[in-house]
Amino acid sequence: MNRDQLAHLLRAACEVTGDPDILVVGSQSILASHHEDELPAPATASIEADIAFLNDPGDAKADRVDGAIGELSLFHQQFGYYAQGVSVSTAVLPAGWRDRLVRWQSTVTGRATPVFIDKHDLVVSKLVAMREKDVAFASALIEAGLIDVDTLRFRAQQLPDDLDGRAAARIASFLDHAS
Repeated sequence: MNRDQLAHLLRAACEVTGDPDILVVGSQSILASHHEDELPAPATASIEADIAFLNDPGDAKADRVDGAIGELSLFHQQFGYYAQGVSVSTAVLPAGWRDRLVRWQSTVTGRATPVFIDKHDLVVSKLVAMREKDVAFASALIEAGLIDVDTLRFRAQQLPDDLDGRAAARIASFLDHAS
């Protein structure tokens, strides 16, 4: 996915819900920090963007996004990419993540006023999940020099207590092998 496609999804999500306050939580968050031309291929390989709303009790807006511009929708069929409506709590993020949100708004985003997960918080979240595609995403950004490993180590220590330190230990082990 590139920035133009993401902007299209943001405009559409705003139209579908009437809410401009969008949070991009998945891998496409990286597009707020880096133009797609600066990114390695695994960082832009996804054809979906995970979109949440800062005020969405019961996830009703997320459900509307899924129905209108989600996977297998007419939108997806027509354009070849789609949005997945998710909850703000979908991603496991380090403490203080809200203070580090990245803004990217321009005329191409229309009425949408999106915010994006900071790139280091995003990679920590991906490494918590540790799916093959998430590890490939994180590895590619680290290898490209776009992510600071020391910042990742620190942020991993800021994960929620209910993870019992296991995720932080897994991330530290991954980073030891990646650096």
